[in-house]
Amino acid sequence: MTLRHFLDLDEIDPQTLRHLLSEAHRRKAGRAGLKKGVPDGDKLLDGQVLAMIFEKASTRTRVSFEIAMRQLGGSALMMAAGDTQLGRGETIEDTAHVLSRMVDGVMLRTNRHETLTGFAAAASIPVINGLTDRSHPCQILADLMTLEERGINLEGARIAWIGDGNNVCTSFIHAAPAFGFQLAIASPVIYGPDKEAIARARAAGGDIVLTDDAHEAAAGADSVVADTWVSMGDTDTRERMQALAPYQVDSALMRRAKPGAVFLHCLPAHRGEEVTADVIDGPQSAVFQEAENRIHAQKAVLAWCMGGTGVGG
Repeated sequence: MTLRHFLDLDEIDPQTLRHLLSEAHRRKAGRAGLKKGVPDGDKLLDGQVLAMIFEKASTRTRVSFEIAMRQLGGSALMMAAGDTQLGRGETIEDTAHVLSRMVDGVMLRTNRHETLTGFAAAASIPVINGLTDRSHPCQILADLMTLEERGINLEGARIAWIGDGNNVCTSFIHAAPAFGFQLAIASPVIYGPDKEAIARARAAGGDIVLTDDAHEAAAGADSVVADTWVSMGDTDTRERMQALAPYQVDSALMRRAKPGAVFLHCLPAHRGEEVTADVIDGPQSAVFQEAENRIHAQKAVLAWCMGGTGVGG
């Protein structure tokens, strides 16, 4: 079987991405009535081990991958980068070679995207992007799964991204051409989205709208998406808070979207900053459904990378 990494959504063909979403829905539906620690009937990854390397703190990524592996019949090994030889100067390539002989797959949640790609280039087992400074593809699969569960047809939908054009925004940009939704991004110029990612998405047929007006982006949207204004590693807190203040998602902005538009946020959230409490805790919010779906979306990714399911190379 061809080695399958899951590094960025724009590196995977649309047919495979569609398979991953369908597989996530299928596996979630198949667990009705089961306790969370009970394996799926097929135990697809029985006996397999996923090493999880964390340079950045995590709640949802760690728990969802560990539960995903348990439900697939395998197991997960937690590794904090600072507690390994990586923290003492061992090269990323040497670590990749060693782990390739000891485990069946690696999930890496790291700072620099180059660490991820360097690890994948040296590894002889599947490598999965659990988050880098560039992108967060597992999160976007869970987000899109949630929107479909809420009855939104991704093809032709309008998704509004409000705020910092960060790594999560980049993965939405990567996904737009594959799933056929329009992505309207509202951000201040200084914290705008990745220009190269936008150019590639547009070249692939993606419908990307850019504006500095949050209400313009939200107009007619099927979903409004926000994220924290200050991400892990950001040091310009004061500048960000000032520049992004006009991009708070409140009830007035949500009224610009379609009636019943779904609010998403990858969490952790800061009520009173990027979103008001009445929105994130209100009936249009799907943030906890979205968080739960990290398990099922990642099960589909793990099954494709480590179990050989689905299409694509």
